[in-house]
Amino acid sequence: MANDLYIPPEAQALLDHWCGDGLARGWPSESRDQLWFGFNPEQDEALRRHYGALVERALAGGLTDWSATPLGRLALVLLLDQLTRNLFRRQPRAFAGDPRAQALTLEAIATGEDEGLPVVGRVFLYMPLLHAESLALQDEAVRRFERLREQAPAFCHAELDDNLRYARLHRDIVARFGRFPHRNEALGRDSTAEEQAFLTDGPRFGQ
Repeated sequence: MANDLYIPPEAQALLDHWCGDGLARGWPSESRDQLWFGFNPEQDEALRRHYGALVERALAGGLTDWSATPLGRLALVLLLDQLTRNLFRRQPRAFAGDPRAQALTLEAIATGEDEGLPVVGRVFLYMPLLHAESLALQDEAVRRFERLREQAPAFCHAELDDNLRYARLHRDIVARFGRFPHRNEALGRDSTAEEQAFLTDGPRFGQ
């Protein structure tokens, strides 16, 4: 295999686990929402057993070779931005990988690397922007999901409509509060009265 196409086996295994057949066909043939967005302690524990050591290496700044290819970069982003939220749910470390994940995403966008990924890959490459407590990055997330919806084949549109709706919801929360109130408890931040009222029935996004 050519060096510029080589993906470390552990990265490929993670991509296969997370995306199923989605990388081959653009979007998984069967729903993976429970894996991606469900709250299941047994599933979290299974992910910890399989990928906990890799997550720790990624959080420590390792696995730099993974970012040498678009799919390897995507796998690294999954470790930093998705699996952290499973392994450290409602803990400060759930968000510890966000800065590096955001940097990896912005690098891919700057070079146009993002647009060469399958649709499902682009969705998860853009997720670090959606998770950012920065209105500028939130606006970029909405732009990216809008562009992806325009470019994607019709069979992906229903799922991408949901992604775009959630991107706008995240953006609106950061526009209102400057941060995500649901993270305050985990991060030891005091909530304002307005945030406390919002949290009585506002979204927590699994955290």
